[in-house]
Amino acid sequence: MDTVDTRATLGDPSKCGHVTLIDHATGKQYDLPVLQGSEGPKVIDVQRLYRDTGYFTYDPGYTSTGSCDSQITFLDGEKGILRHRGYAIEDLAEHSDYLEVCHLLLYGELPNAGQKAEFEHDITYHTMLHEQLQYFYRGFRRDAHPMAVMVGVVGALSAFYPDSTDFHDVQKRRLATHQLIAKMPTIAAMAYKYSVGQPFVYPRNDLSYAGNFLHMTFSVPSEDYKISPALVRAMDRIFILHADHEQNASTSTVRMASSSGANPFACIAAGIASLWGPAHGGANQAVLTMLQEIGTKDHIPEFIKRAKDKNDPFRLMGFGHRVYKNYDPRATILRTSTHEVLEEVGIKDEPLLDLAMELEKIALEDEYFVERKLFPNVDFYSGITLKAFGFPTSMFTPIFALGRTAGWVSQWKEMIKDPQQKIDRPRQLYTGHQARPYVHLDQRL
Repeated sequence: MDTVDTRATLGDPSKCGHVTLIDHATGKQYDLPVLQGSEGPKVIDVQRLYRDTGYFTYDPGYTSTGSCDSQITFLDGEKGILRHRGYAIEDLAEHSDYLEVCHLLLYGELPNAGQKAEFEHDITYHTMLHEQLQYFYRGFRRDAHPMAVMVGVVGALSAFYPDSTDFHDVQKRRLATHQLIAKMPTIAAMAYKYSVGQPFVYPRNDLSYAGNFLHMTFSVPSEDYKISPALVRAMDRIFILHADHEQNASTSTVRMASSSGANPFACIAAGIASLWGPAHGGANQAVLTMLQEIGTKDHIPEFIKRAKDKNDPFRLMGFGHRVYKNYDPRATILRTSTHEVLEEVGIKDEPLLDLAMELEKIALEDEYFVERKLFPNVDFYSGITLKAFGFPTSMFTPIFALGRTAGWVSQWKEMIKDPQQKIDRPRQLYTGHQARPYVHLDQRL
């Protein structure tokens, strides 16, 4: 499977003209190539800009910079489109399971029945962790955040599976990608069990990917854990909706780390660390905190007013998106899933859900939010859904990391096979001191 390279069949970005840069100080003109992908905006190729002109581009946050070409995920924030390898996220969430989406991201195509069975077998039989990793967990404090544990454990996998770090070998590269996807639910579940003082639960080969995660998280040796098909499907859908999201902060971190030649476990650990930020993976936890702060429906107008006040630090979490300028398509899917989970666990009147629905209704009708297109995003619903499962807020981001692992390893795999790959080296606009003479200690005021 790892030998399939869709890049060869789909082709590289094509040149479609140029733009002319005029330096008014010297009168010189420079032609910069314009590239066109299969979809999305055209890009100006500035690779030769510094060599030809002596100038760098300046783009804080890289919001107008394409750092790579990729065939994995297409995102159109203006139209609210998210596709993986050409397939709409709505279709994948409705008709596929998470491991099918993993196969799609990794290998470019949805698997047929035989490929699906083989892939599921490979993942299932790599879910166990090296037994000595239990001692690694015991080195953490009991109150350590699960994300801190995951960063450490995933980074340490290179010490327990050193053969998988030779990613220049096709088979070992394949093994590393499968190990990371397979072991992440076990790592996350063990982080939870350690934090609550319960014994670790080993994975079972007769359970599905999502079912296994729920079993390892919530079962205890003293009684049987009844696995709900509805909850398994909802958990699987959460993984699908978080599987990949183009060149976001954590994915870019994985790519940047891998550009140095770092081993795959270190690269994914770097991605987990980046995801931990409250502006990225921690946003769903922030939504729940915000709803608890608002408290009741009658307080919503007060908080809406505060959100509009630029001098007030309060912000409505879960509304708007860095890329989406329309409704987040993942939010539409997860909104339905949230209701299904609440019904399955027997919560008829969930105050936080009622509050969230009312807040959504008011915000979507308010001129201030409509003009700015501050629509609910996937984080708005995922926090409520995970709370209904029984997860503490500290586990929200680890679950995000679990689902996103498929995207990270796919992006890592694509990058190391890219013939244009080079070590990332952003430049800067220096605004510090110019050269100045050294002042000896006895002369400093």
